[in-house]
Amino acid sequence: MTVPIFQVCAADPAVTALLGTGPVRLFPFGNAPQGVQLPYCVWQTITGVPENYMDCPPDMDRHALQVDVYAATGAQARQVVQALRAAIEPHAHIVSLNGESTEPSTGHRRSGFDVDWFVTR
Repeated sequence: MTVPIFQVCAADPAVTALLGTGPVRLFPFGNAPQGVQLPYCVWQTITGVPENYMDCPPDMDRHALQVDVYAATGAQARQVVQALRAAIEPHAHIVSLNGESTEPSTGHRRSGFDVDWFVTR
């Protein structure tokens, strides 16, 4: 019942062209390793809800994910966001765009979005 965001994005050539391979710089739990190469992406589950029915147990869960991209420039962050959205949208719903900012301690540019992903049990 894990959201397949890594598998979907790691299989997309546009994403791996920007986030690399071995490893793909797409990290769970909202944390990236110290000193990781830019650009990179972190994601985390914000909440999850089973799809409850009156006559039977749930057969799927809806996971709300937060996806954040960090890059050296705003243009690079936007490019990665665009590639991630194109990879994810055939499988899940982008439900919000979370704006852009600059991390005060590093100067890295951040851009992100939220995803609702339905996962069959």
